Amino acid sequence: MKTRAYWNTGWLLVLALTLSTSALAHREAPKPEAPGGHAEPGGEAHPAAAKEHCEEHDLLEAECGICHPEIAAQLKPGQGTKVRLPAADSAALAGVELAQAQRGEIREHLDCYAELTFNQNRLAQIVAPVGGILQSVTADLGTQVKEKQTVATIWSAALAEAVARAVLSHQTLERERKLRAERVTSEKDLQQAEAEHLGACQQLRLQGFTEEQIDRLGREPQEPVLMEVRAPFAGEIVERNAVRGALVEAGKSLFTLTDRSTLWAILSLEEAALGRVRVGQEVELRVDAFPGRTFRGRLTWIAAEVDERSRKARARAEIANPEGLLRARMFAKARILTRPAEQALLLPPAAFCSLEGKPFVFVKLADDLFEARAVAVGLKDDERWQVAAGLQPDETVVVNHGFALKSQWLSSRMGAGCAD
Repeated sequence: MKTRAYWNTGWLLVLALTLSTSALAHREAPKPEAPGGHAEPGGEAHPAAAKEHCEEHDLLEAECGICHPEIAAQLKPGQGTKVRLPAADSAALAGVELAQAQRGEIREHLDCYAELTFNQNRLAQIVAPVGGILQSVTADLGTQVKEKQTVATIWSAALAEAVARAVLSHQTLERERKLRAERVTSEKDLQQAEAEHLGACQQLRLQGFTEEQIDRLGREPQEPVLMEVRAPFAGEIVERNAVRGALVEAGKSLFTLTDRSTLWAILSLEEAALGRVRVGQEVELRVDAFPGRTFRGRLTWIAAEVDERSRKARARAEIANPEGLLRARMFAKARILTRPAEQALLLPPAAFCSLEGKPFVFVKLADDLFEARAVAVGLKDDERWQVAAGLQPDETVVVNHGFALKSQWLSSRMGAGCAD
């Protein structure tokens, strides 16, 4: 219903202009200008005799955009042509919205596609340190674990043998120390016992046992020896291969652990765009699963080669994911923010219209008078466009529903303007 009302408003505005021609013809004729010329707002003084007046729109004919819409093709940024409305309240009735351009920062951007993957710097395979039998499995898929938290335990015959060797070497060392104190044995025998004990304990330390655990096993030789498998850092279990009671070999992967607070986005860049990107630039990411959400990160790597078939280069961005919403293998649309512009004059995209391939904005001069002003457009994003030239910050501009004014501007092309 809104779309139908919007179109009807534009055409009714054109129809109102046509019907008001007779009324405008009864306007009081303009008074003769004083010798020396006449100055229009924003323009220079011109000899009055050299200017023909459009009585229908109460404008100099050379400045009347309705009479001469072809002038638009000749205008440069900052130049304009005037559009007179039928009445002072015509713009309000058509729903025209007005505002002034705002100063702000905008950045040139480069759009591309991306695929998410786990941050390889925060990804780990938790493997069995020794061969044996899985006695317990305390972590599952999706489990959030802390650093050095136990995720499984393994009983190993080789480990039990190593513990027994350490306990025996400790007993031997204590005996040699007593005999040496009684001068029964030699210093060499004591040193050999110390070396054997040190070697046996060192092997257990390499397996992750602490001094306290080794001492406890020495005091309790009958207690079963279990190897605790621990998480190297805090994160989430995303893959599990561990089953209680299974026989595992040393080095077999039991779990895959990752920290999803950051993910990698692998970008696909056109060869022609490589000159505009560099490491450290800000990246914005959008995914279909969360419309309206923008995830941000930084470009951390650009490939040293271009794919010979696709002629595209890969790049990598590290994306913040504190809420854990993003997941690996998601497809996304990425935007790399390249060249910035500070204190730029910004307007919404709806403020611009195009004629003869040129961008224009409508600048308010009076309640019933607007200027179709040619401008130069600079950087763009989804919500704002930069006016690079042709507009001053204090000027009031049509920012929405400008189609009604454009219809009035081009009404002569539809047979509703001046006949001559």
